[in-house]
Amino acid sequence: MKQLAIGWIIVVIFSLTAYAQTDSTYYEEPTTTDFWEKVTVGGNFNLLFGNLTFVEVSPTFGYRFTDRFTAGPGVTYRYMKFRGFQGSSLYGARVFARQRFGQQFFVQTELESLNTQYLTGNLDAPILRTWVPGFFLGGGLFQPVGRRAGVIISAMYNLIYDVNRSPYRSPWNFNVGFTL
Repeated sequence: MKQLAIGWIIVVIFSLTAYAQTDSTYYEEPTTTDFWEKVTVGGNFNLLFGNLTFVEVSPTFGYRFTDRFTAGPGVTYRYMKFRGFQGSSLYGARVFARQRFGQQFFVQTELESLNTQYLTGNLDAPILRTWVPGFFLGGGLFQPVGRRAGVIISAMYNLIYDVNRSPYRSPWNFNVGFTL
């Protein structure tokens, strides 16, 4: 089980996530005041099959309050299983706020709560399931590719990282993604 937990943490932290997202926060404010024109949809989607099975579905929904500020909720579900071992799921919710500066830079904060298993070190209850909070602060770079598409590179730091319970290997979370 220890190998399962270590493998889970390594996959979560070091997987580069390519995700599709229609996040118009990087483009000019539309001339319409229609609610749906200001809604953004994005997130992460990962599939890996073989000796390791890894599935992640993490959609986000945002609202562009201004042409530079977007905020909204998201949900997360991850499943991981090593061949020959029992699988494990992680699920939870998050809210984010992103402020863009110029055409390429942004700062972001994110509050999440994930229900996950962790190793206790106690022989009577070696694995427990609990809610683990995370409060991330960071920023990144957006490189446009066409009118609505682009590449996002971000670095986020978990200010309340718990080394014993966190599903992440480090308080740092790095992502590379593609937006539509």
